[in-house]
Amino acid sequence: MGLVARVVEEMGIPTVTVSTGRDITALVRPPRSLFVNFPMGNTFGRAGDGDMQTTILRAALDFAVTATEPGILVDYPEPWQDQFEYFAGETTPEAIARQKKK
Repeated sequence: MGLVARVVEEMGIPTVTVSTGRDITALVRPPRSLFVNFPMGNTFGRAGDGDMQTTILRAALDFAVTATEPGILVDYPEPWQDQFEYFAGETTPEAIARQKKK
């Protein structure tokens, strides 16, 4: 995405990438990037959590107009709100209940 963002920026359109891979994003150096320290595949939060998704989207849009220089990578301040370990694919109510008991 960072490479695509650069091309779009060259056309005069500001971009912000939202990423869960800080190390990769730092290497690619998109024009502006918001790092969200959430599990891969959950860049805007949990499925169905419209409030969190809207909050992250607003943070990204705000960043598009407040960034002062190119190549900025900022960290989204909120942590992943999870009281059990995250395992990809383990999203059934039973699997979640098992993780909460650990």
